[in-house]
Amino acid sequence: MKRRSFLSSAGAGAAAFTLLPRHVLGGTGYKTPSDKLNIAGVGVGGMGANYLKGCESENIVALADVDDNLVAPVAARYPQAKVYRDFRKLLDERKDIDAVIIGTPDHTHATVGLAAMALGKHVYCAKPMTRTIYEARKMTRTAKEKKLATQMSVQSCCSDEALSTVEWVQSGAIGAVREVHVWTDRPVWPQAVRRPRETPPVPAGLDWDLWIGPAPLRPYHPVYHPFSWRGWCDFGTGALGDMACHTFHIIFQALKLGAPLSAHGSSAFSREVALDGTGGWMRSRLIDTGETFPNASSVTWDFAARGAMPPVRMTWYEGGLKPPRPPEMDPKRPFKDDGLLFVGEKGTILSGFAGGPRIVIGQKDFTPPAKTLARSIGHYQEWINAAKGGPAANCEFGFAGLLAETALLGVVAIRTQKYLEWDAEAMRITNEPDANQFVQGMYRAGWSL
Repeated sequence: MKRRSFLSSAGAGAAAFTLLPRHVLGGTGYKTPSDKLNIAGVGVGGMGANYLKGCESENIVALADVDDNLVAPVAARYPQAKVYRDFRKLLDERKDIDAVIIGTPDHTHATVGLAAMALGKHVYCAKPMTRTIYEARKMTRTAKEKKLATQMSVQSCCSDEALSTVEWVQSGAIGAVREVHVWTDRPVWPQAVRRPRETPPVPAGLDWDLWIGPAPLRPYHPVYHPFSWRGWCDFGTGALGDMACHTFHIIFQALKLGAPLSAHGSSAFSREVALDGTGGWMRSRLIDTGETFPNASSVTWDFAARGAMPPVRMTWYEGGLKPPRPPEMDPKRPFKDDGLLFVGEKGTILSGFAGGPRIVIGQKDFTPPAKTLARSIGHYQEWINAAKGGPAANCEFGFAGLLAETALLGVVAIRTQKYLEWDAEAMRITNEPDANQFVQGMYRAGWSL
C-alpha cells in the first residue's frame, strides 16, 4: 500500500474508533502494569531510607517514623509524602496505599507487616523478616493466604555473583557437599554488656513508647536507639539475625535445603574482673544477663538428605571466629573477615560472603560452568513487578521465611547455649521444652499479634 492510500484509510478508520477510559476496560480500581505503586515507608531513618531510594520509580506518598529528627532528611527528599509518627494512623488514613516498606528494628517487623497485609498491602521488609520464628511463620502464611507480593531485604539474592556460586556448586565441580561454613566480622555494636543504670531524658521529637512497641517497657537510653538495638535480645537478633540471610540464600538454593533438623549454639561472653588492690584479681564472672547477645558465637545446623543429595552440616561463626582452613589452601592466602566455604568430596569452593569472587581449592584444572540460572531484573524491581501482577520476587516470604526461621532457630541456640532438636512442622523444639519460650516470644499489653 502506498503511503497516501494508507493515511487515507487510517483516517477513515479513526472516525469509527473511540478511546475508552481505563476503568471501563478493566473495571473500577483496575491498574495496568505500567501504573505506579503508591508506597508508604515505615521506619525510614536508617536502612529504610535506602529501601525507598530503590523504589523511587514509584510514588512515595507517605512516611512514618517515631523519630522526627531521623525522618526529616527523608521527608525533604519526598516532599509530596505525608509524614506520620504512628504507622497505625498512616494505615488507617491512607486508603490509597498499595505497598509498604518496613525499615524498623527487628522487634516491630511483624507488628507493622501483619497490620499492612491485613489491609491487602504488598510488603517489603528488612531482614531477618521478624524477631521470632512464630512471627516469621505468621508473616509467611498471611502473605500466601492473601496472595500479596513480598520481598525480604537481601539485595544480593539472585545477584550474578550469588547465582554463579550456586552454579559452581550445582555443576558437581566439587562433588557431593556435606559441610558448609559461613563467617562474618559482626557484631560491630556492643554486646555482652549490662543494662545501663542511667535514665537520660527522651530526646525531643522521639516517641519512646511507640519505639518500644511490643517489647517490654524500659527507660530510654542511647545505647538502644538509633543503632545498637541489634545487640539487645528484646529488640534485635544479634549478628546472626543481621547477616545470615545475606548468605543463606546461596546455600539453600545451591543445596536445595529445607528446614533444619537441629541447631547447636556456643558462645563467648565478656568477663567482669574484680581486682584486689595490688593489680591481682580476686574473681571474674561472665556477663550473661540474658539481655544481650554474646561477643562471639558459633552455631551448627544439621539438615537431612534430599533425594540423592547427602545430609549437610552448616556452621556459622561470628565475632572474629572462623572455620578451619582447608588443608589444600594456599598458606599465603588469608581468610577474609567474612566468607563462605562449600566443602565437597572433590574439593572446596571459597566464596565471598554474598557470593563474591570464588576459587576452587583441591583441583588444579577448573573451568567455570555455563551460566544456566536466570539473572535478576533488579532486587527492588522484582518486588515492584510482583506487586503489579508479575512473577514473585526471588526473596519473597515463602523462601525468605525458610531462611529467617533457620537463622532465628540459631538465635535461640545462642540464647540457650544448647543442642536443640527442631520439629519444623509443629514449630517446636522437642528436646528442650523451656527453649520454646524464645520461639514465640512475649508481647507488651496492647501489642499482641
